[in-house]
Amino acid sequence: MTDQNDMLFSRVDHNRTADGVVLQIERLILDGVLRDGDRLPGERDLAQRLDVSRPILREALKELENRGLLVSTHGGGTFVADIIGQVFSKPITELIARHERATYDYLEYRRELEGLTAEFAARRATESDKAMLGRIIDRMRAAHDSGVFDDELGTDVDLHNAIGEAAHNIILMHTLRACYRLLTQGIFYHRQMVVAVPGARERLLAQHVAIHDAIIAGDAAAARSAAQAHIDYIVETTREATRSGEWARVSRLRLMQQENRG
Repeated sequence: MTDQNDMLFSRVDHNRTADGVVLQIERLILDGVLRDGDRLPGERDLAQRLDVSRPILREALKELENRGLLVSTHGGGTFVADIIGQVFSKPITELIARHERATYDYLEYRRELEGLTAEFAARRATESDKAMLGRIIDRMRAAHDSGVFDDELGTDVDLHNAIGEAAHNIILMHTLRACYRLLTQGIFYHRQMVVAVPGARERLLAQHVAIHDAIIAGDAAAARSAAQAHIDYIVETTREATRSGEWARVSRLRLMQQENRG
């Protein structure tokens, strides 16, 4: 935990019971402040911040573990559990990944979801939200200039997650995080295939900047339109890349067959 995170935890009221500790940590997870993999402060430090006894804290942490929200490792500390990954189970993601039709269903789903999310963000983003979006856009430009694929993908996911947070709708935020988890894992479609299309990297950057600018300006209609246009472009380039790949495969087979005949 950094010094900035010292403000995450505050003194527990509710007669300093375990229930008060559970409620505070649950809210931090629900609001997306604490994310999967985040480590909680050590027991002594956390008890001091919450102003509760260590037995009460242990009781609360045990209850949160029983609810599947926290995990503890012997001597390694207490961490927020991976609750996002459970939205789409492993069998369904593997099933979907084997069928191309699901790619376009996924993108269609994201088109509507992200349009709504960008619209909400344009209406609800706080100054802190806007500052976060601005920092990510700066990192995205730097990643684009460097041409490092993993950095570009990382800032892409970070930007969309930050827009989900700026929408201030808990259900949207957690649903989108599950979607982007699959994107990061290469489920549904591979970003490499999209960026291989000439000019795609520049177009994608411009589209992300357009979404950002509309949210900063508070233009809800423009934010929705920009977010949906971004997904439309991904659909278009995914189809083009798939088509081109299939054409190349058929051409290679024809050439091989011609050589065999010769």
